[in-house]
Amino acid sequence: MSITRKLDLRTGRSIWQSRSCPRIAESKLGRDIACDALVVGAGISGALIAESLSDAGLRVAVVDRRGVVLGSTAASTALIQYELDTPLTRLAGMVGRAKAERMWRRSRLAVDALRERSRQLGIRADRINRDSLYLSGNELDRRALLREAHARRRAGFNTTFLEKREVYERFGVRGRSALLSYDNFSADPRRLATGFLQAAVTRGARVYAPVEVTEVEATRRGVVARTRSGPSIRCKSLVYATGYEMPKAVRAGSHRIFSTWAIATRPQPRAIWPTGCFIWEASDPYLYLRVSPEGRVICGGEDEEFTDEGKRDGLSVVKTAALQRKLKFLLPQLDVRPDFAWCGSFGASPTGMPTIGALPRWPNCYVAMGYGGNGITFSMMAAQLLRGLITGTGDADADLVSLAR
Repeated sequence: MSITRKLDLRTGRSIWQSRSCPRIAESKLGRDIACDALVVGAGISGALIAESLSDAGLRVAVVDRRGVVLGSTAASTALIQYELDTPLTRLAGMVGRAKAERMWRRSRLAVDALRERSRQLGIRADRINRDSLYLSGNELDRRALLREAHARRRAGFNTTFLEKREVYERFGVRGRSALLSYDNFSADPRRLATGFLQAAVTRGARVYAPVEVTEVEATRRGVVARTRSGPSIRCKSLVYATGYEMPKAVRAGSHRIFSTWAIATRPQPRAIWPTGCFIWEASDPYLYLRVSPEGRVICGGEDEEFTDEGKRDGLSVVKTAALQRKLKFLLPQLDVRPDFAWCGSFGASPTGMPTIGALPRWPNCYVAMGYGGNGITFSMMAAQLLRGLITGTGDADADLVSLAR
């Protein structure tokens, strides 16, 4: 049996699937092998973790039951930003101000580290620095946005509060106050993932697919992972980087799976709002927008709790129409007819924080589960944290996101 919950993670065809990306050499697992670290999952999380662990000098193997970037990574809209789905003021009420501020700061560091590491490795993934415009909505009105601005400044973040008039004059959005934050970035998630995987492969990491791990035997001396096809993988450490298909050893608790829908319009660079910044709303559910390098508007939202694949897919026409309607209302100058429409699944936690760290009662096993709208940011955070935990150097923020918390 599988060690993770199986989900049909996406439907439709995303804009990224229309673009070529580097091919990663996938091997068949024809015999037993041994390595220092086994990463289960070859999406963006597995790629970043494998690159980080191989950079630390570990012998790394990556397995995936589908293949490289064939899961939820292809459905990401890749707004790579440090702001959590949960506002800082609200998160402070949930976990305390000190922990909330630490979480937000670590998220900022992860965005910066991902940008810097991508540049250092020469990964070409259409990376573009973008500011982020956070519009007032049914979750945070003007007064609540002002409180949020004060909280962010106290935590050390540079943020600007904009009145409705300023938002309209600068960005063309009517009737909404907003917070403007700086230096997030966008990218092509498939090219980003394959770029990091290629860096790991260059250092000797091996990628095996399709390979499904069906049983894990974990002891203090190491881990043995058995596969459906027969061969076993012996490793010192195992990392579950399976995205939103959570390991069955992890209790789901209050974590839930949602579906989000997205569209990409035709290229229309002359109709794009000034600066092409990210735009998203302090609403539930919220609309989120970014611009592709050729001037397409990528718009996502209409989130709904995941029940089954059939019901989700049956909603696609209605959800796509809703996104078009909301996008046109927000920015009337746009042609909102979609060239691409798709749906993907993501996990949500009550706090909007990820779960990263050692798996209780499973020695030498670790998990990286990124939740909410910060999936790629949290993937980088996982790569940093797990490198410290596995190599023994530690990490000052491991307690924030551990399963023990």
